[in-house]
Amino acid sequence: MSAALSRLAGWFAVLGGLCGAGVALMVVVSIAGRALWSKPIPGDVELTQFGIALCLSLCLPWAQVRRANIIVDFFTQKAGPSLLRGLDGLGALLLAAMAGLLAWRTAAGAQAMLEAHEATMILDLPMWWVYALLAPGLALTALVAVVQAVTGTDSAAEEHAA
Repeated sequence: MSAALSRLAGWFAVLGGLCGAGVALMVVVSIAGRALWSKPIPGDVELTQFGIALCLSLCLPWAQVRRANIIVDFFTQKAGPSLLRGLDGLGALLLAAMAGLLAWRTAAGAQAMLEAHEATMILDLPMWWVYALLAPGLALTALVAVVQAVTGTDSAAEEHAA
């Protein structure tokens, strides 16, 4: 894995973590406002949905760099390193295809929302913003997975052999 790609995924994860922390803080303030003064933050549900979706898309590349996705290895426990490398490569390619497809369709959705002038119900925020912000994380996830599949680096087979 290239150091630059890994670093970029790390920065995306930091932004995703900050986004998640911001959403958590907003939810606490909104719940406290609702409980104490009957004044929640207007649009808190919309903001929570947007913020968590952004947090997840920004953290996905780092999860792929670290191979932190769930792996069920029940059937491959006794498999050799070459079979594991092949399965890891296939899995990375499938993930790259899925993430690439999601990035493409999310970007297309952003364009469609922009043209339709779609907005949220409570805050009247443009919906295309959210779609546009999700696409980079998904695209970077696809890129990381392609690099892992092509180079065969960061494979579970290397751990298995050690």
